[in-house]
Amino acid sequence: MNFGPHHDLGAAMFKSWSEEQQREEIGKLVTGYRNGVPIGILCRMAETIAGSRVKAREYLAHFLSPEERQKAVEQESGGMRQLVEAFLL
Repeated sequence: MNFGPHHDLGAAMFKSWSEEQQREEIGKLVTGYRNGVPIGILCRMAETIAGSRVKAREYLAHFLSPEERQKAVEQESGGMRQLVEAFLL
Protein backbone atom coordinates (compact mmCIF):
# COMPACT_ATOMS: atom_id res chain seq x y z
CA MET A 1 0.00 0.00 0.00
CA ASN A 2 1.48 3.33 -1.05
CA PHE A 3 0.39 6.42 0.84
CA GLY A 4 2.18 8.86 -1.41
CA PRO A 5 4.72 11.54 -0.52
CA HIS A 6 3.02 12.47 2.77
CA HIS A 7 3.24 8.97 4.29
CA ASP A 8 6.25 9.82 6.50
CA LEU A 9 5.21 13.39 7.23
CA GLY A 10 4.54 12.66 10.92
CA ALA A 11 7.83 10.82 11.38
CA ALA A 12 9.72 13.70 9.74
CA MET A 13 7.99 16.19 12.02
CA PHE A 14 8.87 14.19 15.15
CA LYS A 15 12.54 14.13 14.12
CA SER A 16 12.60 17.90 14.43
CA TRP A 17 11.36 17.77 18.03
CA SER A 18 13.64 18.09 21.01
CA GLU A 19 14.02 15.12 23.36
CA GLU A 20 11.88 17.02 25.86
CA GLN A 21 9.07 17.36 23.31
CA GLN A 22 9.37 13.67 22.40
CA ARG A 23 9.27 12.65 26.06
CA GLU A 24 6.24 14.84 26.71
CA GLU A 25 4.34 13.42 23.75
CA ILE A 26 5.16 9.83 24.70
CA GLY A 27 4.01 10.65 28.23
CA LYS A 28 0.66 11.70 26.75
CA LEU A 29 0.51 8.41 24.85
CA VAL A 30 1.14 6.49 28.08
CA THR A 31 -1.76 8.38 29.67
CA GLY A 32 -3.86 7.36 26.67
CA TYR A 33 -2.78 3.75 27.11
CA ARG A 34 -3.85 3.85 30.75
CA ASN A 35 -7.23 5.12 29.50
CA GLY A 36 -7.70 2.41 26.89
CA VAL A 37 -5.41 3.00 23.90
CA PRO A 38 -4.14 -0.43 22.74
CA ILE A 39 -0.58 -1.29 23.77
CA GLY A 40 0.42 -1.96 20.15
CA ILE A 41 -0.48 1.59 19.19
CA LEU A 42 1.45 2.94 22.19
CA CYS A 43 4.56 0.99 21.20
CA ARG A 44 4.48 1.88 17.51
CA MET A 45 3.71 5.55 18.09
CA ALA A 46 6.42 5.78 20.75
CA GLU A 47 8.89 4.35 18.23
CA THR A 48 7.81 6.84 15.56
CA ILE A 49 8.02 9.79 17.93
CA ALA A 50 11.33 8.72 19.50
CA GLY A 51 12.90 7.91 16.14
CA SER A 52 14.04 4.42 17.15
CA ARG A 53 12.93 1.40 19.13
CA VAL A 54 15.85 1.84 21.53
CA LYS A 55 14.81 5.38 22.46
CA ALA A 56 11.16 4.37 22.63
CA ARG A 57 12.07 1.62 25.10
CA GLU A 58 13.88 4.19 27.27
CA TYR A 59 10.90 6.54 27.30
CA LEU A 60 8.40 3.77 27.99
CA ALA A 61 10.57 2.45 30.84
CA HIS A 62 10.56 5.96 32.28
CA PHE A 63 6.77 6.29 32.22
CA LEU A 64 5.63 2.72 32.93
CA SER A 65 6.53 0.86 36.10
CA PRO A 66 8.07 -2.61 35.81
CA GLU A 67 4.76 -4.04 37.01
CA GLU A 68 2.78 -2.17 34.34
CA ARG A 69 5.18 -3.33 31.64
CA GLN A 70 5.01 -6.97 32.78
CA LYS A 71 1.21 -6.87 32.97
CA ALA A 72 1.00 -5.40 29.46
CA VAL A 73 3.12 -8.25 28.10
CA GLU A 74 1.14 -10.92 29.95
CA GLN A 75 -2.13 -9.63 28.50
CA GLU A 76 -0.98 -10.18 24.91
CA SER A 77 -0.41 -13.30 22.85
CA GLY A 78 1.28 -14.36 19.62
CA GLY A 79 2.93 -11.73 17.50
CA MET A 80 1.56 -8.86 19.54
CA ARG A 81 3.14 -10.34 22.68
CA GLN A 82 6.51 -10.50 20.90
CA LEU A 83 6.16 -6.88 19.82
CA VAL A 84 5.21 -5.70 23.31
CA GLU A 85 8.07 -7.70 24.87
CA ALA A 86 10.51 -6.05 22.47
CA PHE A 87 9.40 -2.63 23.68
CA LEU A 88 8.76 -3.23 27.35
CA LEU A 89 11.02 -5.99 28.67
